[in-house]
Amino acid sequence: MIPETSTTLLKDISGDADNARWPEFVSRYRPMMCDYVKTHFPGLDADELVQQTLIALSNVLPRYRYAPDETGRFHNYLTGILRNKALKLCEKRSRELAMKAELQRGAVDPVASTAAEEAAAWREALLEIAMRQLLSDERIPDKSKQIFQRVMVDGLAPEDVAAAYGTSRNNVDQTKRRMLERLRRIVRSLEEVGDA
Repeated sequence: MIPETSTTLLKDISGDADNARWPEFVSRYRPMMCDYVKTHFPGLDADELVQQTLIALSNVLPRYRYAPDETGRFHNYLTGILRNKALKLCEKRSRELAMKAELQRGAVDPVASTAAEEAAAWREALLEIAMRQLLSDERIPDKSKQIFQRVMVDGLAPEDVAAAYGTSRNNVDQTKRRMLERLRRIVRSLEEVGDA
C-alpha cells in the first residue's frame, strides 16, 4: 500500500536527521519499501537497503522540493532511491563474483581498471530508473508517453509518429521536448541521491 504524502511530515524531517517525527516517517514508508525490495530484488536484504535509502534520503531531503506536478510523486522519488541502492548493490555483487571467478582462473589482473565500464553501466542503470519513473507518472497523459517512446526509444521518425497519432509534427516535437526535460530532472535528482 502506498502511503499518503504528508507535506508537513516531509518539511519537519527535512534537514534534521534527529527530528522526533523520523520514526513516524519510517513506520509510514518502511512497509512499502520492504515490499518493493522483496518483490523486485528478492535476493537482497530489505532491511539493509531500507537503511541505506533512509540515510541517502536524509542527505538529499533538505534540497528536495515536493512538487508532484514537476518532479512526480514522493513515493516514486523514494522508490527511485531504493531501486538505485538495490541496483548498485547488485552491480557490486556481480562485479565481485566476476572478479572472483576470473581470479580463480588466473585470467585477470585484480588491479586492472574498469572505471569506464562501471561508469557506463551506472549511467545506463540511472537512465533506466529515470525512464521507469517517467513512464509510470500517472499525471502524464498516455498519448504523451507513447509518442515519447516511439520517437526516443523505438527511433521512429517524428513525421511517422505524428501521422500515427493524428497530430502535427510540431506537437510531437513539443511532447518530446517536455518529456526530455522531465527525464533530465529525474536523472538529476537520482544523481544527487547517488552522490549522497
